[in-house]
Amino acid sequence: MFNDIGPLELVTLVILAVLVFGPDKLPKVIQDVTRTIRKIRDFSDSAKQDIREELGPEFKDFEFEDLNPKTFIRKQLDNDDLGLKEIRSGFDLKKEMAEVTDAVQGRDPESSSASSASASGGRLDMTKKPEKAAADDRPPFDADAT
Repeated sequence: MFNDIGPLELVTLVILAVLVFGPDKLPKVIQDVTRTIRKIRDFSDSAKQDIREELGPEFKDFEFEDLNPKTFIRKQLDNDDLGLKEIRSGFDLKKEMAEVTDAVQGRDPESSSASSASASGGRLDMTKKPEKAAADDRPPFDADAT
């Protein structure tokens, strides 16, 4: 809840609390706040327990944290029923980036990845090969662009 409060902000809050409540009333205020937080937690736990009892035995594994979309998606992606681990392990980012780099720099991708292509089942090379220009060909000139 307060993970993003730094030390300077914490010192500022303490000084502000001392100024607002005074050093005499501050311990009583802290006790009241902690008591209130405890009551809220107890109320929340009892409400969760009541909901679990009302849902019945088929929802005994239900977790309220799963209602958070981030947690739900992370839990579903870690589930092995979908076969996502196989897809992740089959995807080699370094090899893909090397192929893209070779294509951009105009190198022959077969010479650098011939052994990896045979290991991957012989992929079809869809990279665009640069055309060999004749010595007297001039590059295209666009008068409007200059």
